[in-house]
Amino acid sequence: MKYNVTLKNLPLPAVYDDVEPVFLTDETMAMRHEKVLEAMAKENFDSLIIYADKEHGSNFEYLTGFIPRFEEGLLVVKKDGSAYLILGNENLKMAKYCRVKAQLFHTPFFSLPNQPMDNEKNMIAVFDEIGFSQDKKIGVVGWKMFTASGCDNSRLFDLPYFIVDAMKNMDTEADMVNAAHLFIGGDRGVRAVNNANEIAHYEYGANLASTAMLKAIQAVNIGVKENCLGNLLNADGQTNSVVTVAATGERFEYANLYPTAKKVQLGDKMSLTTGYKGGLSSHSGYAVESTDQLPEHLQDYLEKSAVPYFSAIAFWLENIQIGMTGGQFYDMIDKFFPKEKYHWHLNPGHLVADEEWMSSPVYPQSQEVMKSGMMLQTDIIPSVSGYSGASAEECIALADEELRNDIQANYPQLWERIETRRKYIRESLGISLPDHVLPMSNLVGYVRPYLLNKSAALVIEK
Repeated sequence: MKYNVTLKNLPLPAVYDDVEPVFLTDETMAMRHEKVLEAMAKENFDSLIIYADKEHGSNFEYLTGFIPRFEEGLLVVKKDGSAYLILGNENLKMAKYCRVKAQLFHTPFFSLPNQPMDNEKNMIAVFDEIGFSQDKKIGVVGWKMFTASGCDNSRLFDLPYFIVDAMKNMDTEADMVNAAHLFIGGDRGVRAVNNANEIAHYEYGANLASTAMLKAIQAVNIGVKENCLGNLLNADGQTNSVVTVAATGERFEYANLYPTAKKVQLGDKMSLTTGYKGGLSSHSGYAVESTDQLPEHLQDYLEKSAVPYFSAIAFWLENIQIGMTGGQFYDMIDKFFPKEKYHWHLNPGHLVADEEWMSSPVYPQSQEVMKSGMMLQTDIIPSVSGYSGASAEECIALADEELRNDIQANYPQLWERIETRRKYIRESLGISLPDHVLPMSNLVGYVRPYLLNKSAALVIEK
C-alpha cells in the first residue's frame, strides 16, 4: 500500500483556548477503587503498598486524586477495601482531600531534609501498626513494570531502599512481589481503559498541549529565541508531563535539555515538545519555507524522511482496531514502515494517562488486546541518517459505539471538538479516520515539515 502524498496549503487546524478542566467524579473514583480490589482478588493479593513521589505518583494518584509533590508517600490498600495513607510533614493536610477513605499515618522520614522529626516512628513500626502479619501475598507498586527476559521481574522493586528494607523487616511472612502490572499492564492493568469521564478529564491536557504547540509552530521565525517558543509551549500554569523542548540547530550542547536564548537561523533543524496529563504534542522539521532553502544534501528530505513518516502516521490511524492484539498491530506497522529501513527503536504507539508514557501493548508477539477506552500516543520515531527527524506525535482514544454515545451524551462540548478534529483529518489531511478513533489532540496527523511556511502541510491526495 502506498499513499499519494503532497505538500499543500491548508487552513490551520482548530484550537481551543478556553477549555475548562473536567474533574473526576465520585462515581469514577469509586469505580477505580473497585477495579483495584477486583484485580487484587484475581491474583490473590492481600495488600498493596503503593509508592509515590512527584515524578512517580500516578498509581497512587489513581486512587487518592493527588500526588505528594516534593515528598514521598505510600498508600496501603487491603483486600477488604480499607486503606491507609503514610505521608510526610507537608502533605498531612492532603489526607482530608483524599478521594478514597483512608486512615492517616504520619512519618517525617518522607519529609524534606532538616525538617522537624516530630512523631519520629520508624517505617517498620508504621507498617506493623497497619498490620500485615496475616498476609500471604503483598503487592509492591512503584511506577515501573519490569519486562526483562533474563531475570525474575516480580522481585525487582523501584522504591527507595529504606522503604523496601522496612517492608522486608516488618512483622510478616508474606510473599512480596512487584505488582505494578495491576495498574499499568497492557490490556489488564486497571489504568489501561478509561470511561467517558476519564477521557473528558484527560482530553483537557491533550487539547492544552496541541493548542500550545500550534501557537509555538506559528511563532517560529528567523531570530526568535528558543525560550520565547518555550513560553508559548507552557500553558494554563499546568505542570508538564515531560521536559518542554524548544530546540533549534544542534541539541544538547553542554548537556543542556532546556530552551535557551539561542535564535532560530534559516535552515536549522527544529524540535518542539510539550505535554500535560492526558497527552503530549511533539513536532519537528526545518526552519525553512521551501525545499530550495535547505542545504543541497538535504533537499530530498520530504522524500527520504517526512513523507514516509506522514504515511506511517496515516496508516497507523487508519488501521488500528479494537480487538486486535498489540503484536498484530506492531507487525502491520513494521511491514508498512520497516524498522530496518527507518530505524525506529521504541514501541510504535503507547498508552497515556497521567504520565506521558504509561506502558505499551504494542510490541513483538504481544497478545495484549487493544480495547475501547484506551488512550494512545501516535509515537513512531524514525531516524534516517543525515536528516532531521520527522515528528507529529499526538493523542487519540479508542472508543466503541457505547463509549462514543456516552461521551456524546455527557460531554457534548468535548464531542463537538472531536467531530471538528475528525472532519479536518478526513477532509483536509485526506486520512480515512475510522469512527472508533477519537482525536484527543488538535494536531493529530498534522505534519508540517517546513516550519517557516505557515500554511503548507502534508496531505493524502485521493
